[in-house]
Amino acid sequence: MAIGVKFEKRLNPSAAMNVTVPLLSVLAALAVGALFLLLTGRDPVEVYEAMFKGALGSSYGLAETVVKGIPLMLCALGISVAFRMQLWNIGAEGQFYMGAFAASWLPLTFPDLPAAVMLPGMLLLGCAAGGLWGLIPALLRARWKVNEIITTLMFNYVAILWVDYLVYGPWKDPKGFNFPLSAKFPAAAALPTFGTSRVHVGLILAVLLAGVFWVVFTKSRWGYEIKVIGSSEQAARYAGMDIKGNIYRVMLLSGAVCGLAGMTEVSGIVGRLQPGLSPGYGYTAIIVAWLSKLHPAAILVVAILFGALQVGGFFVQTMGVPASVSAMLQGAVLFFVVGGEFLTQYRIVLARKEAA
Repeated sequence: MAIGVKFEKRLNPSAAMNVTVPLLSVLAALAVGALFLLLTGRDPVEVYEAMFKGALGSSYGLAETVVKGIPLMLCALGISVAFRMQLWNIGAEGQFYMGAFAASWLPLTFPDLPAAVMLPGMLLLGCAAGGLWGLIPALLRARWKVNEIITTLMFNYVAILWVDYLVYGPWKDPKGFNFPLSAKFPAAAALPTFGTSRVHVGLILAVLLAGVFWVVFTKSRWGYEIKVIGSSEQAARYAGMDIKGNIYRVMLLSGAVCGLAGMTEVSGIVGRLQPGLSPGYGYTAIIVAWLSKLHPAAILVVAILFGALQVGGFFVQTMGVPASVSAMLQGAVLFFVVGGEFLTQYRIVLARKEAA
């Protein structure tokens, strides 16, 4: 009689596992990073301590951590809407860029508008462009069953290259010494900031959205429909739920929030449109959303932690350590989170098999 291994679906994963597995995933990623640093002749404790102090050990570092966390919060909140319905929106990066592009059009075209008109207009344009960019893959998925992972991912490159075309071509600042940048936005197009820091009101927008999403997804009928459709499309169809309509609405909202992230970045931080606007916020937001278990409040916290990881990566460059160590840690976290998610949903069972 032989012993075999099989995976058995957990009917109700425990709350303890939902907390423990992501935490262990982060610790495992840090262990892998420590091993890499050791192999390259670095002291992991010294490097991690420098990252922590650089990101959270001063008022400046803390402010910059929050600045990096704001677009991560918004993008993660956006894609969490789609993920709840098992729609895999991998296009947050492209929706971010389209939101930034559309929001930039207003101050570049009408620079004399007052702030009371400029900022709401930029916000609406950014959300509309991001939402429409997410709606196209939704149409393809709802009508022809085209895999949204592929379409949203491909749309990222289209959006990024579109922005590159604009700043290298029609929107290039003639007074910019031949750099690929748009003209600088007028003061009316800048989001208000807190004190002398670069932390802007995008933080308030993210917190408000997180609260609204928590209410919608836990207390409303639409939130219940999203959950049912994500769990079993066949059961939702039997109950008379509008599958196609919900696909459109969910992807439109998901893209709109990611587009809002692009608007807050060009308005609150950069002050113009430029290439390389995002260091991968849309992709990092996927890790943030998964690590947070799609919970809006947890997304805010995890986004700050990943913002600290990015800022800390810049600080360790003074030690001769490349800033890309933070990107390596993010990738390791994603790897272990995905593996941990499998263990959360399935248990390993030893089963006896009769010999042939």
